[in-house]
Amino acid sequence: MTQKQTILGRVSQLAKANINSLLDRAEDPEKMLDQLVRDYSNSIAEAEEAVAQTIAHVRMAESDLESDQDAATEWGRKAGAAAGKAEELAAAGDSAGAEKFTNLAKVALKRQITHENEVKEAEPRIANQNAQVEQLKSGLVSMKTKLEDLKSRRSALVARARSAEAQATVQEAVGSLDVMDPTSDLGRFEQQIREQEAMVQGRAEAQSVSLDDQFAELEDHSQDAEIEARLAALRNQG
Repeated sequence: MTQKQTILGRVSQLAKANINSLLDRAEDPEKMLDQLVRDYSNSIAEAEEAVAQTIAHVRMAESDLESDQDAATEWGRKAGAAAGKAEELAAAGDSAGAEKFTNLAKVALKRQITHENEVKEAEPRIANQNAQVEQLKSGLVSMKTKLEDLKSRRSALVARARSAEAQATVQEAVGSLDVMDPTSDLGRFEQQIREQEAMVQGRAEAQSVSLDDQFAELEDHSQDAEIEARLAALRNQG
């Protein structure tokens, strides 16, 4: 198998590859896409070089084919001219001259046949090479289309991954601000405020209790005075 056939086979294989199936089986689709982009880019570069070489060889072969066709035509013309001259000399009674040009006609015909045979051999070979060129060109077009699709998918996949990552970051940030979540930063801050407010209220109540106690003591003393006054009145009655 020639290098061109190997490249042709690889181009055909990659051009027929089911990208969706490959991505579905991939553990890391982004890495798979990166690898496929590299494979396609490398194969495209090799295939382009193979196409260029094949086209160059085909054009050279076509040039040689054209030369052989021209040569076959020219030697046929020379053979005809020599044969005509041989007949002319034979009619004039110049047998030696006639034989000489007859031999020249034979030489010309032999060369004409050689060039015609070369044309017959070259034509199918050139046709096969042109078919390979068309296959390579078709595969290249398909691969380049898929390469653009791969690059587009990779960009979309990376954008989706980054979007998902950004959403996760935002959700995490929003979660840290959830006042209903006692473990969040804002929740802990609110708890501290509530504790401070409760402490202020507790101190106010403590101060209020102390003031009530003082009034209670005053109230107790006023009762003692009433008791003493009534006791004195009872004594006066007696």
